[in-house]
Amino acid sequence: MIRHIFTVSTGTLASRLLGFLRDAMVAALLGAGPIADALLVAFQLVNVVRRLLSEGALNAALVPAYWRVRDSEGDAAAAAFAGRVLGTISLALFVVAAVVALAMPLVIALLAPGFVGTPTLQLAVDDARLMLPYLAFAGPVTVMMGLLNAQHRFVLTAFSPLLFNLALIATALALLVWRQDAAHSAMVIAAAVGIAGLLQLLVLATRGGGLATPLRVSFDAEMRGFIGKAIPGMIANSGPQLLVVAGAVIASASPAAVSWLYFANRLIELPLGIVGVAMGTVLVPELTRATRSDDAVSFTQTASRGIELAVGLALPAMLGLMILSQPIVRALFEHGAFTADDAHATALALSCLALGLPAHVLVKALAPAFFSRGDTGTPCRAVVISIVVTVVLALLLGHWFGASGVAIAIALGAWSNAMSLIRRAASSFGAHIDATARRRLPRIVAAALVMGGALWLCAAFALPAISGAHGMVRIVTLGLLIAGGVVAYGLLLRLFGVVTWTEALRAWRSAPPRD
Repeated sequence: MIRHIFTVSTGTLASRLLGFLRDAMVAALLGAGPIADALLVAFQLVNVVRRLLSEGALNAALVPAYWRVRDSEGDAAAAAFAGRVLGTISLALFVVAAVVALAMPLVIALLAPGFVGTPTLQLAVDDARLMLPYLAFAGPVTVMMGLLNAQHRFVLTAFSPLLFNLALIATALALLVWRQDAAHSAMVIAAAVGIAGLLQLLVLATRGGGLATPLRVSFDAEMRGFIGKAIPGMIANSGPQLLVVAGAVIASASPAAVSWLYFANRLIELPLGIVGVAMGTVLVPELTRATRSDDAVSFTQTASRGIELAVGLALPAMLGLMILSQPIVRALFEHGAFTADDAHATALALSCLALGLPAHVLVKALAPAFFSRGDTGTPCRAVVISIVVTVVLALLLGHWFGASGVAIAIALGAWSNAMSLIRRAASSFGAHIDATARRRLPRIVAAALVMGGALWLCAAFALPAISGAHGMVRIVTLGLLIAGGVVAYGLLLRLFGVVTWTEALRAWRSAPPRD
């Protein structure tokens, strides 16, 4: 399991780093004004649909259903079931895309009510309509990724999203070279989103096409049952993105606030993607296998290792992002049209959003325990409650503290989600962590706090000394601080007896990849 998680994490890390490069180019092209707000709201619409479907979300329903058919009826029946899923979802998303295109002014008005009555609304509508062809490719891409994950073929699904970002980076780079105006650049970037989705589909189709045959459209009882479980499962697995959208709805009334929250959240998605998405992709098959074989010991061990990874990687990431928020945002985004004031506001929002990072990752570790039992409704209800919490708090805190107040509301909504799942897991099926996790978790927290204190001291001395230095000097210093924090944390984990090098190597070798 650890090796599979590392594989998915590596692919997600590469995709997120390319995403940073993409967003840095967009920030330099558009800054943080109305044109950027319009593009980013439109992109959030497409991105949320992408996250609803992919990045482990469809595993919640597809993997258990696919395995159930394969175990009871054989590989041919499983491939036929997958073919029906592929055809039905593709057609459904095509119809949804057409309907949304017609109703786009209303959709954008609901997502960004602050745009109503301003030219920004029409800009967002135009950008969103140009992005909609991506939805026609999102369905088959999602199904193919889920089927490959069910076969424990994680490498291709982990690295195929790189094509999405590479296509957008190439587009942004061309716009930077040819110096187009901001409005034209936004339209070109929006149009490139569909092309990026097509590239991803072509790669997946060439490697996994035989897993879903024959291709059919069906709305029989079996398919309706699958869709009935898939929709709440996808909502449950997309909690972080839905909370940000809920916050952006409130923030849209403030100029540039949507852009600040978007760029801050992009930094949160790096550790969230590396840990959370990887666990959501790998834990569902592992826990489903333990559940179907009624192996309570294996289930508890797998869930405990997932929680250890969630806390062990999310907590130091939270501290690092809070301590280094200002230099990180300046290094990544303070270029071109993105001003120093924009960087300062984005860094404040980042510090507040980081408070919810451990909760987001805990949800990614806890939700698969429900998904493996075919229960997608409980995590979905927890997400809906957390959205309500976020909206109510964002209305209050956003009024007092602006974009930073909305960011705090998003973090508190994430903790509401996590606490709901913890309570339900304990009461529904007696979920608990094993003795190893009970021993390791306090030590992990202690190691993270010591690392955070050391990083804060180093940053307090190093960063003021280079405040007037060349940009490359500041970037190198920031890189050294981050690398030093990672090394120190690893040594502290060893010193506190959390894990030894032998144990880490054994965990790596215990689950060789099958692709």
